[in-house]
Amino acid sequence: MSGIDLRQIISVASHAAGSGTFDPSRSDSNGAGLANRRLNSRLSPVVITGLVRALELVLIVVTGVVIHALYLHGYVPFNWAYVIAVSIVTASAAISFQAAGAYTVGAFRMLAKTGLKIVCAWTFVFLCAMSVVFFLKTGDALSRVWLALWYCVGLSTLLCERMIVSFWVGRIARTGRFDRRTAIVGGGEPANEIIRSLQASPDCGIRIVGVFDDRDDARSPRVVGGYEKLGSVSDLVEYARTAPLDLVIFTLPISAENRLLQMLGKLWVLPIDIRLSAHASKLRLRPRSYSYIGSVPVLDVFDRPIADWDLVLKFAFDRIVGAILLVLTAPILLVAAILVKIDSRGPVLFRQKRYGFNNELIEVLKFRSMYVDQSDAGATRLVTKGDPRVTRIGRILRKTSLDELPQLVNVVFRGDLSLVGPRPHAVQAKAENRLYDQVVDGYFARHKVKPGITGWAQVNGWRGETDTQEKIQRRVEHDLTYIENWSVFFDLYILAATPFALLKTENAY
Repeated sequence: MSGIDLRQIISVASHAAGSGTFDPSRSDSNGAGLANRRLNSRLSPVVITGLVRALELVLIVVTGVVIHALYLHGYVPFNWAYVIAVSIVTASAAISFQAAGAYTVGAFRMLAKTGLKIVCAWTFVFLCAMSVVFFLKTGDALSRVWLALWYCVGLSTLLCERMIVSFWVGRIARTGRFDRRTAIVGGGEPANEIIRSLQASPDCGIRIVGVFDDRDDARSPRVVGGYEKLGSVSDLVEYARTAPLDLVIFTLPISAENRLLQMLGKLWVLPIDIRLSAHASKLRLRPRSYSYIGSVPVLDVFDRPIADWDLVLKFAFDRIVGAILLVLTAPILLVAAILVKIDSRGPVLFRQKRYGFNNELIEVLKFRSMYVDQSDAGATRLVTKGDPRVTRIGRILRKTSLDELPQLVNVVFRGDLSLVGPRPHAVQAKAENRLYDQVVDGYFARHKVKPGITGWAQVNGWRGETDTQEKIQRRVEHDLTYIENWSVFFDLYILAATPFALLKTENAY
């Protein structure tokens, strides 16, 4: 993979764009919205296993403390010896359960097998604890009856909890919400081998949706491994815009570098994981160089930028901080709404369709800043300095970006915007009389995350009018930098820097 990098992929993206890649103007917005809602309704195995682990740690601590309160209250205080004992036993149990393989979605579903592992691991932990008490002669500091009761009650509690988890996970798994919907790129025998290997690992959580290949039927049959070939890689891009897709596995050999680059040039803009199968490759790397999907070794090419716990953190950050900002700015929102209404006739809010996550069309809210009969919902004509379409109050709101404040409703209640992210652009926005995606190669890669009210480009001065290729190019470059380096602390920094960036108003009209 040393010969394949992001710069090469971007350099061929312009050629890919001319060969039938996804055209947003032809997309079914309702279909895309439904697909993305289905994506958002899925459950991450990483998050689920983390929550179960945390729940069991809490149960272990609580049972130890409650048994002490019921059995030893008034006789032996819950001193540092018990605090240390509870801490060590809890940590040891967590390590033992992890080592026993009890924290996977597959383990949650296999109640009998996993229950036996928990019994063995829990027993091992308490045998070690009792040994420490005996050899260190700490029997006077810790009650052995308390340890024995904790062992029995704790084990019963854990097994009951696992029964509930097993029932719930099994029920959810049957709906397919844990499955990673996967497309196979490439045909022939290599694809057949990959499909057979994935089918032999039913617990890998892979659901194959179909095969995509740029070759014609003479070189690539219509059916591969029992799955129909659904089209070319260009068709795969459009498929991923309108249907849920989590993962793409390439079955092409690494030696086919030019062909790989052409295909990746089309796919890298999607918010999905992309893997290159090493199953049939003659290249032999160290085992640590591979990740595994079931028994299939793969090389990681692209990852979805924000996934699993990062997605949970981003969601919580947006809703909590967004709600706080909405309350704090409520007086400003009220005053601005009154001034807009007094200044000119028409509605207070302006609703505009823009591109959101994965090119889904969303409706963003803004304070109306133009005369109602001159509003441009599609943004076919950029607002320029001294634009007569802008009202007196609208000019102030746009200059200070206060017209964007109603988008906090999008963040807190609708969930289709983030506080921080690439700014959502209007559907018909243009630079030099060309749509943005025609001006900048890989433009749609900025839609791999939710758009935001503010972003890295805005705090670096790239806000306002985007009438030239350089301006939109620099904005996209900053957006991609943000996506590649996202963290909650990065979001906090951008939010803190936004008020200072708004002082620079030379490009805001």
